[in-house]
Amino acid sequence: MNESDSTPRIGQIVLINKGRDAGQFAVIIRHIDERFVLIADGDKRKFDSPKKKNIQHLTCYDYVSMEVRNSLIEAGRVTNGKLRWALGKFVEEELDVLEKGDSLDGERRCN
Repeated sequence: MNESDSTPRIGQIVLINKGRDAGQFAVIIRHIDERFVLIADGDKRKFDSPKKKNIQHLTCYDYVSMEVRNSLIEAGRVTNGKLRWALGKFVEEELDVLEKGDSLDGERRCN
């Protein structure tokens, strides 16, 4: 799960920094090129209509949902329910750290 470079990974959780959805979390579901990825959250942004985002407008967390990643690799798609579940699990497990006053170690700019 730890890759040495900071290339965004399929199934990785990101925080949107720019645009209408700023402040919301999403999951990377596909790479378009070195600058752009497709993201979805399974709620407002469904798998079938993902948002194209510049990776410079995202904060990547060092957290990859293996369930989402494996589903995308094996079947080429993922259910919206699984996307929502992965984001809920991330918020529950990882963001509790922030509430305790600690910083989140795996937070960094995508690039």
